[in-house]
Amino acid sequence: MKSLTVGLLGFGLAGSVFHAPLIRSEPRMRLTAVASSRIDDIRRGAPGAEATTAEAVIADPDIDLVVIATPNTSHAPLAREALLAGKHVVIDKPMATSAAEADELIELAKRQGRLLSVFHNRRWDNDFLTLRACLEAGEIGRPYHYEAHYDRFRPQIKQGWRERTLAGSGVLFDLGAHLIDQALTLFGMPDRILADVGSQRPDAQVDDWFHIVLGYGPMRAILHCGTVVCRPGPRFRLLCDGGSFLKHGMDGPGGGPARRPHADGTQAGARTIRRISPCWPGPTVRNAGWRPFPATIPPTIAGLPPPSSTVLRRR
Repeated sequence: MKSLTVGLLGFGLAGSVFHAPLIRSEPRMRLTAVASSRIDDIRRGAPGAEATTAEAVIADPDIDLVVIATPNTSHAPLAREALLAGKHVVIDKPMATSAAEADELIELAKRQGRLLSVFHNRRWDNDFLTLRACLEAGEIGRPYHYEAHYDRFRPQIKQGWRERTLAGSGVLFDLGAHLIDQALTLFGMPDRILADVGSQRPDAQVDDWFHIVLGYGPMRAILHCGTVVCRPGPRFRLLCDGGSFLKHGMDGPGGGPARRPHADGTQAGARTIRRISPCWPGPTVRNAGWRPFPATIPPTIAGLPPPSSTVLRRR
């Protein structure tokens, strides 16, 4: 198979920590160009790649695939230019800042005969893969209540475009994209949606809190994010008619060293049938200057003290 020549747009957190190491770990891909002014960072994190501009990457006839890891407002415009130039495109989440922009890109990719994909790395987190496997195996029966939290303790406003009044800023676009994608992966499209999105911190310019309820007949999927959560509760909570799945702490690149689970309160009439530790395994590659993570695409952190999952089944 012919190797793919890849151009990466952006070398901030997403480009340098997620995309560049993954591209370089895949022998069928060659990262030849990075569009960023961070020349020293590119030398360290993507040796051999040319530091250039987005326009130059898109215009380069030798580049097959363009990976977009720039601020959210530029995702759709850059993807549009790359598709028109005949490139395959991978866009870091979110795909666009509106459904209309996303639909336009999908239609353009079809007309151009190019592949268009969105990078949703948290589909591949160890804890999510473990929960999904448990659900698909029917170990604890039919689901009736699902909760997924992406909570953090950040009482001060952080500098950067994610905290500014721009299209695609705020935690719903930033973190909600992960939780919504995971829920759709597990359960498909809901039949109804209830959403409460707001700002809680003083001087916040964009949303820093949300609570979303997705309805699937009698089942509810609750997706929640808070920015002033000092001690989070369970990361995942799945309640079924045969038992429950509880997961504390976060796997993957966003959580740093994983927290050990808090003591699980087991109700009368239930017993712990399995404590899964570590969660879903994976091979590892090492990103220079950062932590190890499995070579699955997208990545999950490995080599850290693993959190555990607890399955409770009714007697």
